[in-house]
Amino acid sequence: MPNPLRNVLAVLVGIAIGGVVNMGLITLSPSLIPPPAGVDVTNAESLAKAIHLFEPRHFVMPFLAHALGTLAGALAAFLIAAAYKSQLAYAIGVVFLCGGVAASFMIPAPAWFIALDLLAAYLPMAWLGIRIGTRMMQANNGAPKNEA
Repeated sequence: MPNPLRNVLAVLVGIAIGGVVNMGLITLSPSLIPPPAGVDVTNAESLAKAIHLFEPRHFVMPFLAHALGTLAGALAAFLIAAAYKSQLAYAIGVVFLCGGVAASFMIPAPAWFIALDLLAAYLPMAWLGIRIGTRMMQANNGAPKNEA
């Protein structure tokens, strides 16, 4: 497969895998940490009216969904890419960061959560995906030593 095509595939697969991990954790979230009574977490209006009832524990799963989705997507892109591995993994982080910024305007949340989410769940997780990918490739004797 030509390198440019493989790089495009890496980005598309990274976005898809990251999205699946993110949505899987978000879907699982209410069964692990139930929302306050009477709150419909699938309805933005219900969230907006009841956000004052949410405790910090209610934000653990959304943060993990954003962080682990970005990590999985960046790692996948890094491992699949033919060239520019780190740059493509960071591109996944930027795509998910843009989604996080958009979500911060659409979904009500406390300022502390928005700040934590935007600062820690996207670009740092893309960096971690690069680190993990580099180590995985070195373990398989196939990675450039100074990729990231």
